[in-house]
Order: sequence, then C-alpha cells, then structure tokens
Amino acid sequence: MKLAILSRNGKLYSTRRLVEAARERGHSVRVLDPLRCYLRISSDGFDMHYKGKPIAGYGAVVPRIGASITRYGCAVLRQFELMGSYTPNSAAAIARARDKLRCHQVLAAEGIGLPVTVFGDNPDDTGDLLAMLGPPPHVIKLNEGTQGAGVMLTEKPSASRAAIETLRGLYANFLVQEFIAEAKGADLRCFVVGDRVVAAMRREAPAGDFRSNLHRGGSAKKVRPSRAEVETAVRSARILGLGVAGVDLIRSDRGPLVLEVNSSPGLEGIEAVTGIDVAGAVVEHVAARGAANERGRNADLTDS
Repeated sequence: MKLAILSRNGKLYSTRRLVEAARERGHSVRVLDPLRCYLRISSDGFDMHYKGKPIAGYGAVVPRIGASITRYGCAVLRQFELMGSYTPNSAAAIARARDKLRCHQVLAAEGIGLPVTVFGDNPDDTGDLLAMLGPPPHVIKLNEGTQGAGVMLTEKPSASRAAIETLRGLYANFLVQEFIAEAKGADLRCFVVGDRVVAAMRREAPAGDFRSNLHRGGSAKKVRPSRAEVETAVRSARILGLGVAGVDLIRSDRGPLVLEVNSSPGLEGIEAVTGIDVAGAVVEHVAARGAANERGRNADLTDS
C-alpha cells in the first residue's frame, strides 16, 4: 500500500511512529506537509502538486492536521479524497469534531452523555444563560482550544460573568459547561480505531489544577474501560465519522460523559503508558480499508 501522512513535522513522535509502523508492515509511506500541497480543481478532474511535482496514486492518507491549519489541511485532505484515496477521518469529519459546539450538538442529538453545555452571544443574556446551566463551579472552554489551553474553572457567579465578558471582548467563541465534581479532576482517553478501543488511559490533574491533560502536567496510568465507556467512545467516533479518534470521557454519577473527541490524537502518551502499539493498529486499519477501497474502485472501472 502506498500511504501518505499529512503532517507539518516528520520529526514529531506521532508522525515518526506511524512511519515506522507502516514500514514494518511493508508499506511505502511518505510524510507530506499539507501547507506545501497545492491543488487544481476543475470539472474534468482533480490534481495536486507537492514542492513542484505532481502527487497521486496514494491508496490511503492518514491526516495529522493541527488546529491552526484546519481549513487548509481539510482542503488538501478533501482533494485526496476526490482523487480516490481512502482516509479514516474525512475532511468533513475533522471539521465536525474540531468545532466543540457542533460536536456537542451532534453527539447530544444521538443520545451521547455530555456535561450540560450552554452557549450564547449577547451580553444582555449572560445572567439567564448561566441560570440555564445552574450554579457554579462552571467550566469555560474556547470552542477550538486544544490540550487544555483556553479552559478555565470559575467558582462564583461573578467570576463566570467576568470571564465571559472578557472572552466576548476578545471576540472569542466559547462554551460554558457544568463542572462534574465526582470526576475529581480525572478523565479517560480512549483511543478508538475502527470499531474498537485499542488502548485507554486514566489521566489525573496535577495538584491545584482541574485539567488532566498530560501537556498540562497531568499524570496517567493504563486502565481497562468499562463496557459502557467503550460503547460510548466507539459510538461517539462513529457518529462523527471518525475511524481514528481520541475520545475523552469522565466518570459521573449518571454514567460516562464525553468531554471531547480528538480527530488527531497524540500517540506518545498513550503508547508510553499502555505499552500498546497504537501506531500499528492505526496503520493496519488504514491499510485494510485502503485496500478494500482500491478493490472497489478497480471493480467500478472494470464494470464501466
């Protein structure tokens, strides 16, 4: 299988591990910086060049698109899809997952458990907006924040109002959520590949913080998720159209609640904590689906 990995930096741990896993399994693999891909779009076909040369013929593409280049990265990925390449996470699915508000609306509509979330725009409505949510503590999140950045906890109504007014003054898009006290600053990262959770870890916030992200100094250990947690993680990824996803859950008195679904989950932390070859699981899934996609395309060409 001829594979491409869309990544801005081939030296990043996750990118390197995917390259290693692909080569160990006999695949041809190349890392492509999405910002160096440029496109020709016309009614007679789709073409793409990379650093001055045409690129085509990739059976599958693994996207590692950072939040800062979502729009352009998704355009490049969409071009690969239009040229016949398989991807576990389509451009549409990545855009859907990266918008936290949209993601929560889509998941809630399908009955997935979530912390109660409110969203509003007009300052005149702030008081009623917070009343809809309930008493503090409140968690305030930037709509497109990552790795715990842009997340704050407010413990008084006045603090919630002040934070909201500040963010509105910066023209930021944000959500306000209930704080799940019984989670005690811990969450579960379930790494979903296809229809299964291939690895999971429990992350705990450092002293004095409520954010459990490893990038924020949190600690982690290998965990075996419950059946309900596995079902919630797999369903959430499927609803959003993601074949590879990091689904972050918290344990609450009313069952597992989804905090976030990450379309480009990191491999370093979860491989180190669990000892599982997560990169290999991703490559095997992508290669199998990519081969099936190629067989289907070849059959269509034969029939025509």
